[in-house]
Amino acid sequence: MGVDLKRIRHVVLDLDGTIYLSGRLFSWTLPFFDALHDLEIGYTFLTNNSSLGRRDYVESLRSKGLNADVRNVHTSGQATIDFLQRHRPELRRLFLLGTDRLAAEFIEAGFDLCGSEADGESHAGGEPDAVVVAFDPALDFARLCKAAYWLERGKPFLATHPDFVCPTDRPTVLIDCGSVCACLAAATGRTPEAVIGKPDKRMLEGLLCRENLEPREVAVVGDRLYTDIALARETGAVAVLVASGETTAEAARQSEFRPDYILRDVGELGELLRRAQC
Repeated sequence: MGVDLKRIRHVVLDLDGTIYLSGRLFSWTLPFFDALHDLEIGYTFLTNNSSLGRRDYVESLRSKGLNADVRNVHTSGQATIDFLQRHRPELRRLFLLGTDRLAAEFIEAGFDLCGSEADGESHAGGEPDAVVVAFDPALDFARLCKAAYWLERGKPFLATHPDFVCPTDRPTVLIDCGSVCACLAAATGRTPEAVIGKPDKRMLEGLLCRENLEPREVAVVGDRLYTDIALARETGAVAVLVASGETTAEAARQSEFRPDYILRDVGELGELLRRAQC
C-alpha cells in the first residue's frame, strides 16, 4: 500500500464491478470522472470482451452518461491488432473466429480476412497467414473445424484473451475464447503462441505507446485479482483493487496478486488522487 499517486497521468478502468454493476452506474462513478477531469488525468475503459467493437462500447458508455469515444476504449481485440501490427507484421491475412463487429475492426486496421462474410468471400476460400480466436456467441461449427484444419497445417495460432466463460445473468453458460482454444488444442495438439488479453502485459502495450505513458504513470483499476491486478503487476503499473465487484478487501489482502491499493470503490480513488495531486 501507499505507492505515490502524484505521478499518475492515466487510469485504466475495468467495466463491470468497477464503474457499474449489471449495467447500472454506481453513485460514485460520475463524481470520480469529475475528479479525473479536474486533475487532467486521462482514462481508458479496458475489457477482455472481444465480441463487440470499440464503437459499440462507446455507444453503451454514452447511454449511461459517460464521456467516451473510441480513443477511450481498449478491447482485447484492439490489443491483438496492436500486437500483430507491432510484432508480427508479416501476418496480414487471417482466419478469424470472431464476430462481424470484430472482423470489421480488423479490416479497418488493414488486415485481410479469409473465409469470412465480412470480406465477401465464401467460408472455403483463401489460405490464411494465421488463425486468430476471439469470443463469438454465434460461433459456426464449420468455421471451428476449418480453424482446426489450418492449425494442423502449422499456421500461427493467436487468441484475443484467455477467459473460459463470459459472465452473464442469463440461464446459460457463455463459452468464451479460452474454451474455444481448449477445444482446438484437444483436436490439434496446438495451443496459442500468444494470448493477448488481461492479464498479459501485451494488453496495454499499444495503449502505452499511443498515449506516450510510462507504466508507473498509469493506475490499473479493477475488481478482479487474477485479471486486473495481475495485469498491473505484469505491466509495472500501479495496481488498484476496488471492492465494489467480485473481490472483497479481505480476499485481496490474502491473495498472491497484491494490489498497491485496496479501496472501497473508484470514488475513494478519486479522493486520494485529489489529495495527492492538488
